Amino acid sequence: MPDLDSGHIFLTTLAPIKPGAPKDDPQTSFEQRARIALAEMPTAHQSPATEHTKFNSPFARNTRTHLARMFVLNDVVYNGRNTQNPLVARLKGSPPPVIPQHVDQLNTPYLVFCADVDAVMKDGEPLPTNLSVEQQREVRASYSRKLWDTMEEELCAVYSNCYGFEEVNSAEQFAEYLDKCHVETTMPFHDYYLELPKFHNLPLMQLIIGAAAPLAIGLLLFVLWLFGAENVPFTGLSSLATALIFVALGLFLAVLFVRYAIRNGEKPLAPAKYDDLPSVLKSLYLQQKFADFFIESQGKSNVELHTAFGEFMAEHEPLTTGTKTQKPGVISSANPANVIS
Repeated sequence: MPDLDSGHIFLTTLAPIKPGAPKDDPQTSFEQRARIALAEMPTAHQSPATEHTKFNSPFARNTRTHLARMFVLNDVVYNGRNTQNPLVARLKGSPPPVIPQHVDQLNTPYLVFCADVDAVMKDGEPLPTNLSVEQQREVRASYSRKLWDTMEEELCAVYSNCYGFEEVNSAEQFAEYLDKCHVETTMPFHDYYLELPKFHNLPLMQLIIGAAAPLAIGLLLFVLWLFGAENVPFTGLSSLATALIFVALGLFLAVLFVRYAIRNGEKPLAPAKYDDLPSVLKSLYLQQKFADFFIESQGKSNVELHTAFGEFMAEHEPLTTGTKTQKPGVISSANPANVIS
């Protein structure tokens, strides 16, 4: 299903950027102003090069955003001419290759926003296995309102250069605006599976036999009719009429099975056990703390190790996700400032 998989919404929006420049700053176009606002937006503390910078990404102010990216799309990439067989093109009277083909172009630059978020209405809710189209819209709106509540200033700095944003003054209006800019996403951005899920496998051989069997019977009866057997042996039914019925049945089943296969492929995968962002952050925190514990516990006796592990469990509370965990947007929990205690 577009936009939803493994309990996450894969959000993509395209907001058209205004042409020209504002009257109070005619030297800087709206496109350039959007690029400047994006350049001024802090990067998350996600690498050794950025983890010591003063400010963190505004997207790290909520616990639903796994990944986020925002950029200006100036135009589409030209992938070259549409290929065609030269002999067939010659026979069809197609224009010769020296004549340029139509090249797709955007009518304006677009501000693209992509995000991978937990498909929940409230923080802490379990990830859903499936959502209707309307439920997906509600989840996207809830996330948009969350963004507005946590990073309104940064959003306004960027989106003020886009069409239609002039009337946006609240979280609800921003959610409606992003919904208008929404485009379907069919490719997920992450995979946290500890174990591969049970995929929606098709009973392919059974489907093939189910459609091929009546077609084969119909073909056989048609051959018998051609050789003069007007009736089906032992039944008295018309060979031709029965053949046509079986062929029609086989074609009907084939169409039915193809539609079933398409619907089966559209089913989203179920979320993994620890796929929500609070669980991912807790896992990162425990991974680092347990590595330190492992090093510090070298050489201890069985009794000392047992006692130390009990103290580790009591201190870090592995079964909780809201406390003793790593903050969003940071690469390490070694710094106490990066820990929610």
